Amino acid sequence: MRQHRVTSFDVAARAGVSQSTVSRALTGDPVVSEATRARVMEAARELNYHVDENAARLRTGKTGTLAVVVICRPGELRKDVNPFYYSLLGSICAAASACDYETLVSFQDTAESLWGLYEEQRKADGLIIIGSTANRQAWDYFRGLHDAGAHLVCWGSPFDDFDWIRSDNHGGARLAASHLIERGYRRIVYLGTEHSPQRQFKERWEGFAERLHEEGIEPKLVEIDETLSREEQGRKGVQALAEAGWPCDAIFAACDEIALGALEELKHLGKQVPSEIGLIGFDGNRGGAHSSPPLTSIEPDFESAGTMLVKKLLALIGGNEGDERRVPVRLLERESTRKA
Repeated sequence: MRQHRVTSFDVAARAGVSQSTVSRALTGDPVVSEATRARVMEAARELNYHVDENAARLRTGKTGTLAVVVICRPGELRKDVNPFYYSLLGSICAAASACDYETLVSFQDTAESLWGLYEEQRKADGLIIIGSTANRQAWDYFRGLHDAGAHLVCWGSPFDDFDWIRSDNHGGARLAASHLIERGYRRIVYLGTEHSPQRQFKERWEGFAERLHEEGIEPKLVEIDETLSREEQGRKGVQALAEAGWPCDAIFAACDEIALGALEELKHLGKQVPSEIGLIGFDGNRGGAHSSPPLTSIEPDFESAGTMLVKKLLALIGGNEGDERRVPVRLLERESTRKA
């Protein structure tokens, strides 16, 4: 015999209220008194009644889902994606869950894989984009969606007119420079660029240069080759320093992957880290804790990053802007820089 499916009308009968009151009580409508809400909740529990989420979403016009796109370099294996983005992705999914949203995750790289019509096809209420800024084709595609009115928030967008969240890159670079200065390093170079679509790198250069100027130290920039992988950029940067006769005693790398490439090349060339050359990165990648020596880094607050991205997107969906944009950072002091 088929079991009777409990409905909101059954809950209403048990609680002694109307069906519309049950709907309002279970969706948190403030017009329902706390006493009535408690009576409805108790009746629902006794009858093992659960709200039909699909029906609720149809009524509200919302999917209860946020899409997250991770932009990769064309042809990049998913296992080779910068670990920073996996940490960021985890924090986004956790933050969405805390706001009672599910997440739909997609990794995209080539023109054939680019797709972001989540709202149009009722798959998600909005979109968060993270990943490599080296894939300009992908960012141009999502710019088109942004300009067409999509609810869209980015981590570290190459476009300033996007709704974006970034680390406190300027403050973090100052923190890195101060740490190296305090540890006795004076001939410090920045391994990065100020011309990359990765705008964070320019912000980090500016914060680094500003702090060194305050100490009367002339900052030096070693340009990376943006066509190479991050680790190879680090290797090539160290090779350039070696060819120049090692005009430095410390390196601040624009990100941890560059720093780890630099570290491997320093070891290959017989340079002792941190006694001969100090090394610090930016991003707080977990892999840096297991390098030899472990990498000192500037780490953004990943929990705050995920929360800010989700809250900014939900604000946009709700017709607001949201004013938070910068994620706080902290120093992760490890063995690749001298001890005090």
